[in-house]
Amino acid sequence: FLVLAFYLVVIYSDCTGYPFPTAPPVDPFAKIRVDDCGKTKGCFRYGKPGCNAETCDYFLSYRRIGADVEFELSADTDGWVAVGFSSDKKMGGDDVMACVHDDNGRVRIQHFYNVGQWAKEIQRNPARDEEGVFENNRVTCRFKRPVYVPREETIVDLHLSWYYLFAWGPAIQGSITRHDIDSPPVSERVVSIYKYEDIFMPSAAYQTFSSPFCLLLIVALTFYLLMGTP
Repeated sequence: FLVLAFYLVVIYSDCTGYPFPTAPPVDPFAKIRVDDCGKTKGCFRYGKPGCNAETCDYFLSYRRIGADVEFELSADTDGWVAVGFSSDKKMGGDDVMACVHDDNGRVRIQHFYNVGQWAKEIQRNPARDEEGVFENNRVTCRFKRPVYVPREETIVDLHLSWYYLFAWGPAIQGSITRHDIDSPPVSERVVSIYKYEDIFMPSAAYQTFSSPFCLLLIVALTFYLLMGTP
C-alpha cells in the first residue's frame, strides 16, 4: 500500500507540475553593523579614517551575549583574519582565533596558540555558532566563545582584560602563512569585554603627519613660506 501511494504521489506531481517540498535556503551572512559600535558592542577599526567593516583594512567587534562573547572579524585579504589575546603587546604565548578561507571557498574558524613567532593549531576549539563568508576579496566571519573556560594555557578567560593583537594575511591550501604587515596593530591598552568602545587606528598610509616631529616640521615650513626669504 505504501509503495502504491508513493507512485500515485509521483504521478500526481508529474501531471500537475506541483513541485515537491525543498530544503529551506541557507540564511545569507548578515552584514556587520557599525552603527552599534561603542553602544552595544566594542569595535576596533584599522585603516582609512571613517572606514567601516567593509572598507577597513581590518575590523573587529565584540559583545557579550549571555555566557558568551560574540566576535565579528573582517579584513582586506583572501586568506585569513585573526585576533589574539595576549598578556603583553608582543607575539608569543597568545590565544588566537582565526577565520581561514580555504580552497573550497569556505571560511572556517580555527584556534591557534602562538609559540614564539609561530602559530600552532589547537584541536580544542572554543568557537561555536560559526559563520563566515569570502566576498569582494574580504574574509568576514562571526562566532561565539565562552567568557569563562577551565584554566588552560591555550584558552584564556575573557572576563579578564587582555591586549588584543590584530592580524591578517594570505593562506595556502587553507593553511595560514605570515601576516601581511611586519608590525600588525595592537590595542593601545588592555581590552575589557565589559566596556564598549569604538576605537580607530590609522593605517601606516594615514600616519604620515601624526608624529610630533612631522607636525613641528610642517609648522616650521609654513612659517618659513609666510615670512619669505631675505
